[in-house]
Amino acid sequence: MAAQMQTNLAAQRSLLRVLTCGSVDDGKSTLIGRLLYDTQSVPDDQIVSLANDSKKFGTTGADMDFALLVDGLQAEREQGITIDVAYRFMGTASRKFIIADTPGHEQYTRNMVTGASGAELAILLVDARKGIQVQTRRHAFICALLGIKHIVLAVNKIDLMGYSQSVFETIKSEFAAFSGKFGFKDIVAIPLSARFGDNVAGKSAAMPWYHGPTLLAHLEQVDTAEDLVAMPFRMAVQWVNRPNLDFRGFSGTVGSGFVRPGDKVTVAGSGAAAQVARIVSYDGDQPEAIAGDAITLVLDTEIDASRGDVFAAPTDLPEVSEQFAADIVWMSDVPMLPGRSYLFRVGTRSVAGTITKLKYKTDVNSFEHIASNDLALNEIATVNVSLSAPVAFDAYDVNRRTGAFIIIDRVSNATLAAGMIRFGLRRSTNVHRQVLTVDKAARTALNGHRPAILWFTGLSGSGKSTIANTVEAKLHALGAHTYMLDGDNVRHGLNRDLGFTDTDRVENIRRVAEVAKLFADAGLIVLVSFISPFRAERQMARELAGPGQFFEVFVDTPIEVCRQRDPKGLYKKADAGQIANFTGISSPYEPPQAPEFHLLTAQASPEQTAQMIIDGLSGLFAGPDALD
Repeated sequence: MAAQMQTNLAAQRSLLRVLTCGSVDDGKSTLIGRLLYDTQSVPDDQIVSLANDSKKFGTTGADMDFALLVDGLQAEREQGITIDVAYRFMGTASRKFIIADTPGHEQYTRNMVTGASGAELAILLVDARKGIQVQTRRHAFICALLGIKHIVLAVNKIDLMGYSQSVFETIKSEFAAFSGKFGFKDIVAIPLSARFGDNVAGKSAAMPWYHGPTLLAHLEQVDTAEDLVAMPFRMAVQWVNRPNLDFRGFSGTVGSGFVRPGDKVTVAGSGAAAQVARIVSYDGDQPEAIAGDAITLVLDTEIDASRGDVFAAPTDLPEVSEQFAADIVWMSDVPMLPGRSYLFRVGTRSVAGTITKLKYKTDVNSFEHIASNDLALNEIATVNVSLSAPVAFDAYDVNRRTGAFIIIDRVSNATLAAGMIRFGLRRSTNVHRQVLTVDKAARTALNGHRPAILWFTGLSGSGKSTIANTVEAKLHALGAHTYMLDGDNVRHGLNRDLGFTDTDRVENIRRVAEVAKLFADAGLIVLVSFISPFRAERQMARELAGPGQFFEVFVDTPIEVCRQRDPKGLYKKADAGQIANFTGISSPYEPPQAPEFHLLTAQASPEQTAQMIIDGLSGLFAGPDALD
């Protein structure tokens, strides 16, 4: 078994994922091109093409411009900058490499994060003529944030400084002075000239004072795989493998550590434990599996586990919590708003949740902490997260595989952010749900009708409150137990501390949705009348209510009609710039896409539209047996 594990470890170590980053004109693309060329990782026909392109686009005179091997986009060649992340593949006799070529500009921070997320080593380029720059500090910070422990400080263009040892030593010392707090495992500084190949693949005769390795030699021998295998065993279940009645296994990729038949494993969270009977892979049964192996675990006893659960070593379990502190990098043009419901994907599990508190943003150039209420594209922040269900995780600085997550928009399904868990919040262990003696079914039976949430949404002046009041009066006449939630009884009380910015609107609706859920749990038919301009918050309210209990009512009134009504003169003030963040004018309204009731108020009176809703709610009075 030990021999097999050594073989697996050798396979892990044979592949190195490298991140390259640097400022404009530091020579990053030239360095990668030189590495590809010197390792003979470029086809002959591409070499011929490079020679031709060097004459057309090159910046190195008669010499071949190796940057053109990397900057493949026409826009990149014309501007002389790297725009997108590109992955380059090269190999030597002893190792294979995947090199992530990432942009250096601050506005492309999300692109750098994408490239850094899987990297084990980072090459930070510094122009010997310029020394340590703001971008150098920023790149080092992001590398530390993303958990990259192995750093190469590549002092490039040393030829333009006369191959000066003092210049190299100064840059090396300055980098060590500010990066010491980042927790890098090792920092190897190498003076080189990417253009001429000095200390890239071969030793430079021009720098006899340098006694360290060449860049390629260091990349060939640096060991990064041992850290992952030495960690406690973790495997997130991807799916339950049940091809027939005689086989049941749990498939996934080993995130860290190793496992062998006979080992005990525990489902983090539930505590269910079993012994590993078999380790099955594409190549048949295996004597062990280590980090990176895709396997199916067959256990000696039936236990309850499904997709998203994490198998772990029983002697070293991950933390399980529904609340944690984390660092996030916002990667969307749509700003992050605390309180908005997002989807959090931790390992193979997806859970609804919110960012409950934005503690501070970090200026990636100065490392300064900045107070803020929202987060924009490429910004980095430390936040508190609250999920709808507990998840298993390790702190990111302990285990990158189980401490990372992404945030997904629940409406568009777009990836919004990358996150790194710092630690679980202790408060989550002090909050428990009380089991009530009188439950929802009992209240429903007493009321004689099913509970529901009628969510009226539309522009200001659309007639939401008028129609909602008419519906409530009709429901009351039918003997229904109801309650109305609108600005009059919420904005002047529970939410009196909130304004009308996007952040405050999100929090306003979050609170209203939670209150509406409680009223519905009491067995009432709750009528909610708020503009609620964003689909994400309305979707959150729907999911809080549960299936069959939420009815979205879109009061669809053209804005021109709303302007004509305008009983409070709000549109006039908004047009004059006297009211900020006014929906439909200076703040967006996202109309429902599939509401239960779509009311065209320009074609029907409040009485008629209210009756349409009453007719559509007849199922609520079918008795308690109809309760979902």
